[in-house]
Amino acid sequence: MAFSLSQNLIQLSLPISQVYKAQLTPDSPPILLKYRFQKNYRHPTLDANLTRSRIAGEARALLKCLRSSVNVPGIRMVDAAEGVLGIEWIEGQSVRKLLPGGAEDDGPDNVESPDVEDLDPLTEYGVSVDEVMNLIGNEIAKMHCVDVIHGDLTTSNMMLRHPKSFVPFNPNVTTELVLIDFGLSYQSTLTEDKAVDLYVLERAFSSTHPDSEPMFAKVLTAYAETIGKDWIAVKNRLDDVRLRGRKRSMVG
Repeated sequence: MAFSLSQNLIQLSLPISQVYKAQLTPDSPPILLKYRFQKNYRHPTLDANLTRSRIAGEARALLKCLRSSVNVPGIRMVDAAEGVLGIEWIEGQSVRKLLPGGAEDDGPDNVESPDVEDLDPLTEYGVSVDEVMNLIGNEIAKMHCVDVIHGDLTTSNMMLRHPKSFVPFNPNVTTELVLIDFGLSYQSTLTEDKAVDLYVLERAFSSTHPDSEPMFAKVLTAYAETIGKDWIAVKNRLDDVRLRGRKRSMVG
């Protein structure tokens, strides 16, 4: 496994995996390297089997999405035995940081100077909030059409490609939305699982972005247009999931 480690990007607060920026060769473009390290609290055989299964499962989900024209990072390398997955490095920004309220908890490194603090960060990407909602709904519907369930849909797990790194087929398109982090993904034909996927995203919107109801409504409108005749069943199940969620909140 030959690659050069150029930068440690993220070390998750939970001891699950580490993410790095790396290069397979000195002259190759950067990739994002996800490493699921050994868990000493598990039996070695169980740990190896789980690591191999999860890396392989994430790679299979990405491949299925790629073959179905869902915008996800390309796969650059897989070493399931070592717990390593290398995927395309996306030049851009997470949707969470680009939408209203999303960057408020990012700490001092993201504090903007007073003369630009009121600028809409989406201006740099040439899209409006409504257009981003349409992109979100469309990509999730395309993913669900091939029976891939993300398992952790949040605006942090979506990115917009920066216009400078994006080569569109349509010159009027300035960016595209990419779904990322399929570590909890799985395949399912169940309407229930697709509804829960949407409910998880709805909860993420409400907890991260102020006044998110109109935004999420536009996500569902775009989702419905793309998924077509299956929308009624998903909508009815989503209503059921919401009701169960409210009951759990009331009970505590």
